[in-house]
Amino acid sequence: MKNMLYATSMLFLFTACSDGEDAETSAAEEDGTITYESEAGPVEVPANPERIITLTNGPNVLALDGNVVGVDSWTKANPLFTEKLEDVEEVSEENLEKIIELEPDLIIGGTHMNNVEQLQEIAPTVLFTWGELDYLSQQVEIGKLLNKEEEAQDWVEDFEARAKASGEEIKEKHGEDVTVSVFENGDKEVYVFGNNYARGTEILYQAMELEMPEKVEADALEAGVHTMSSEVVPEYAGDYIVLSRSQQGDNSFMETDTWNNIPAVADGNVIEIDTEASTYSDPITLEHLLEVFEEGFLEE
Repeated sequence: MKNMLYATSMLFLFTACSDGEDAETSAAEEDGTITYESEAGPVEVPANPERIITLTNGPNVLALDGNVVGVDSWTKANPLFTEKLEDVEEVSEENLEKIIELEPDLIIGGTHMNNVEQLQEIAPTVLFTWGELDYLSQQVEIGKLLNKEEEAQDWVEDFEARAKASGEEIKEKHGEDVTVSVFENGDKEVYVFGNNYARGTEILYQAMELEMPEKVEADALEAGVHTMSSEVVPEYAGDYIVLSRSQQGDNSFMETDTWNNIPAVADGNVIEIDTEASTYSDPITLEHLLEVFEEGFLEE
């Protein structure tokens, strides 16, 4: 009987504590705030932020329909977000007066930024360290911050499944060991990328599990990106090439024999992507690039 009374008491105590915690959480949300566990510790943020300034991670916020009122210059210039950002101001952490004018209730930035203390005085500020989280975990974290974790997690699981299925189709069509290289042309150099440097690399190498040439793996996988002269590009070329091409850049390399004699180029196995629209790894960019890759690899 004593054991039964003890168990009943403990159950009541546990239930009361649990109910108390739930009530506290519900009360906080009713008051309009939640506690987000940031890299630097807990930050009290709006449960439903209405005026967000994104000095980093703007695309992640836009993918969750966050109401952005100020955004960094790189995101503002990205053609994928032109419509969504039509009435959104361009800002930086240096322009504190402009940020104050926009009356944000949440600021998102990077740990590398200046004026962090001043930003924290303007509004609740959450900072992320670039590269600390992988591309999918980053979206989930933004979901937690915006009180939309379930929505973010659902997208992650769905995207992973769809991208993996596409990868299997590609390998079925072109062979299990088909290789792909991701290049980007600069003014006087060419870049080749590893598996986590945007330009669709996360989709190709992580989600689709396609192979990179040995030379790319040796020089770019760990570093993320490898810079080289145009003369050695053929050494890094795979069966397929994804070419990140800037409309503003020098594309004269595309006219050289060095480029045109690469087997993948001669066979028409080059998939071009717009550099300005490919430098993020958020859901909007990833969905866009997944469609481009499915068309390039699978359609006749």
